Amino acid sequence: MTDTPVVSLSFFRFSQPSSRIWAFAMMGLARRAMSRVPDIGFWKLCGSGTGEGFTPIPNTGVYAILACWPDQDTAVHRLATTDVFRRYRSQASECWTLFLRTTSVRGAWSGQAPFQPGAAAPGKPVAALTRATIKPAAALKFWRRVPDISRMVGDDPNVAFKIGIGEVPLLHQITFSIWPDPETMAAFARTNGPHAAAIRAVRDGKWFSEELYARFDILGDRGSWNGASPLCALETAA
Repeated sequence: MTDTPVVSLSFFRFSQPSSRIWAFAMMGLARRAMSRVPDIGFWKLCGSGTGEGFTPIPNTGVYAILACWPDQDTAVHRLATTDVFRRYRSQASECWTLFLRTTSVRGAWSGQAPFQPGAAAPGKPVAALTRATIKPAAALKFWRRVPDISRMVGDDPNVAFKIGIGEVPLLHQITFSIWPDPETMAAFARTNGPHAAAIRAVRDGKWFSEELYARFDILGDRGSWNGASPLCALETAA
């Protein structure tokens, strides 16, 4: 375990119609309970898009919770014992939680600087998170770019996991992905055609009113996604 600040990112899959209705309602109803969780810092409740999340069409079966904690022991304990997280697990057909240590970050999220960066562990798998508030006038242009980017990420044999989530459909977009090392991730971001073109378009058109980019070391995980831990793919490749 580590005594440095830790970010947890929990994904929940809801298979039954009743559990999906419950999860959708909790996007509003869980806010009070989340704000009262002991030791929690910055947190966000997120929905997802269809497919792997990289579409503006909501997926009522997948939700996520991001939370910041003072250390990993506290994160593990609070996620295991706090009522709101236990309720999510009891309703979900599957859940998977990652424990992350921030290694770099720039930008803001809801006007805040939520992550505290520390030193990276060289040669280790890396997770990347991007979050943007899309200007309403630029939303259509942005979403037209997304299918090509999503397809290229999906075709990349190095990506171990990827998903698109967000707080508000169409206007708030979060992408999260896991790569075997920083070099592989950076090579995709800078040399991939659709991705590089989209970055240029965003910069030239000033499509975002707020944006944040963060990288993380992966400290560990709990649970499964699609029947296994996506981190197993990294272990197999190693």
